Amino acid sequence: MTLNGKSVVITGGTGSLGRKLVDIILSKYNVERLIVLSRDELKQFEMAQDFSPTKFPCMRYFLGDVRDLDRLKKAFSGIDVVIHAAAIKQVPAAEYNPFECIKTNVLGAQNVIDAALECGVHSVVALSTDKAAAPINLYGATKLCSDKLFVAANRIKGNQDIRFSVVRYGNVMGSRGSVIPFFMKKKDDGLLPITDPAMTRFNISLEEGVAMVLYAVEHAVGGEIFVPKIPSYRIVDVAKAVAPKTPTEIVGIRPGEKLHEEMITTSDSLNTIDLGEYYAILPQGELRVKTHYENQGGTMVQPGFCYNSETNPEWLSVDDLSSLVHGLSQSKRPLSERSDIANSAGQAAKGPVKSA
Repeated sequence: MTLNGKSVVITGGTGSLGRKLVDIILSKYNVERLIVLSRDELKQFEMAQDFSPTKFPCMRYFLGDVRDLDRLKKAFSGIDVVIHAAAIKQVPAAEYNPFECIKTNVLGAQNVIDAALECGVHSVVALSTDKAAAPINLYGATKLCSDKLFVAANRIKGNQDIRFSVVRYGNVMGSRGSVIPFFMKKKDDGLLPITDPAMTRFNISLEEGVAMVLYAVEHAVGGEIFVPKIPSYRIVDVAKAVAPKTPTEIVGIRPGEKLHEEMITTSDSLNTIDLGEYYAILPQGELRVKTHYENQGGTMVQPGFCYNSETNPEWLSVDDLSSLVHGLSQSKRPLSERSDIANSAGQAAKGPVKSA
């Protein structure tokens, strides 16, 4: 499915990935409506300075919460595509306020499903996290539950033309609360706190995250959990890249934090297919989905396969990370404002982003 001529809702659209989604959608597609649904009116006001309905007539800003099913039904009326990015994501906050996290990440996910089914939405893509694979903290557990809800939703749609899929990725470089902005702030204090010198993480850029979401919108059959092939980095190397002359201090792993992250467990390997640029964890027992991807050239991974940030064959060096940090500090002017690629006032799109 292409987004040209479609109406789209992004829940949690004022977050880092939501803003980048809006930016790229406006620059690449000619959408009928693009609705940002979130709870924070200040963030919406600030976002509208870059993406105003005056300049982009397709833009809409809806105040609302995924906990509110009635509000979702109103927001999803006449909508073709829903990208579900709303979540409580901070691990310590989720541990301290567990049921608030459950209400947003689990009950909110079911509300999105119910509203999409009732309103005749055609495609729903939900954002997940590496922390949902073999979770050890509440945030990861709620996102695993959310993933299961979206996968299972394909079995209750009846004859409706709707597909539910999930994208799962690692730490988004430069997003709010991520390690690089944190280190860039802490270097002014003259000391960088390191949880553990052996700690590793996956890394994905905002642009790569958006590309995978759009890939899922265009290609999902229903029930897949898409996983990108992305590099790992060592936390100590990030510190060297951000502030090579700043001393570090080992502070220990926080409660609910893993030493290494994984996105595909060995238990998932029996249902995981290699699609080239991405992996996809397929819904169990759905031979139709497996056959579709094998006909497209996908190959099942070996039993026991595990996609882990420690054993990942692809790594970012200190030099690589330094280049990425430098890039983050450069101009953040929205793509949709660049005359070479922007569609005028959200019109005359250049066509879809190329997928794998």
